[in-house]
Amino acid sequence: MKPDATEAQVEEVLDVIRSLGFKPHPMPGATRTAIGVTGNQGAIDPAHFEMLAGVSEAIRVSKPYKLVGRDLKHDDTVVHVGDAEVGGLEPVIIAGPCAVESYEQTMSIAELVASTGVKLFRGGAFKPRTSPYSFQGLGEEGLKILRDVRERFGLRIVTEVLDTETADLVEEYADVMQIGARNMQNFSLLRRVGQARKPVMLKRGMSATLDELLLAAEYIMAEGNYNVILCERGVRTFADHTRNTLDLSIVPAVQHRSHLPIIVDPSHGTGKRHKVIPLGRAAIAAGADGIMVEVHDHPEHALSDGPQALLPDMFRQLVNEVKAIHEVIAEANATLL
Repeated sequence: MKPDATEAQVEEVLDVIRSLGFKPHPMPGATRTAIGVTGNQGAIDPAHFEMLAGVSEAIRVSKPYKLVGRDLKHDDTVVHVGDAEVGGLEPVIIAGPCAVESYEQTMSIAELVASTGVKLFRGGAFKPRTSPYSFQGLGEEGLKILRDVRERFGLRIVTEVLDTETADLVEEYADVMQIGARNMQNFSLLRRVGQARKPVMLKRGMSATLDELLLAAEYIMAEGNYNVILCERGVRTFADHTRNTLDLSIVPAVQHRSHLPIIVDPSHGTGKRHKVIPLGRAAIAAGADGIMVEVHDHPEHALSDGPQALLPDMFRQLVNEVKAIHEVIAEANATLL
């Protein structure tokens, strides 16, 4: 649409798309609204739209993903989670334990996270584990603890949804619904969170290509949920010096092809706490919109992923270094302008 297009003109275009039997996807940007069209089995004649009031141009999208690409929307998408912005001017930090283990443990870590100014808290109430005998999470009890974290500290909650059966429950308590790496191509689950009205954080699968990640995001957006955050968490390679190979090259690759924000998870990406801070710094330097890290005050007693959880002092160090790196990059960009 043209920058000065009115709401009535946008609505008229949406009505025309619906009258043709297709699904419209309006996406407001900083300067203009883009409207994607899905549901067509072949090319649509641009003449249906080009002569409508307020329309600037009609563009055919040839890529397999229609809604996540920059062909449709040139402006970067900013996902609002409370007073935090993912994809905004400042990088975000999402921090907390791998799993909600108890009320006391979660509140202690939440107090630490809130004291640093971080606004987003992560914690798993449902845990997908490789072994069926490992700790699987506290379920709804864990979600209630996370709700108490939000009420007590004002932190917004990021937590994983494992399946369609528990999606309603997670949607009720979460501020951001996380799709884990194992579920990146669980298409029924992607469709379900696409019908939610909560932001979704989509983690890259263990062996997923860039196109596969973007197409998984397309499943969510095709259902009408455009608040999608991508997350790089490492892929499985032949390397044996690290849990996964953290692919920071995907950050600029995503930003070239897609308007969606992307963050990096160096905790799962490395599996070792001494590697988390260096890779977290590198992610911000590479241009990521934020990082997600695991924090635990007693990782030796953690019920899951203790070896990769940062100690409190290490977490404070990371927060300070993320801010410092961002300021250096911002100053350099301002000098170039």
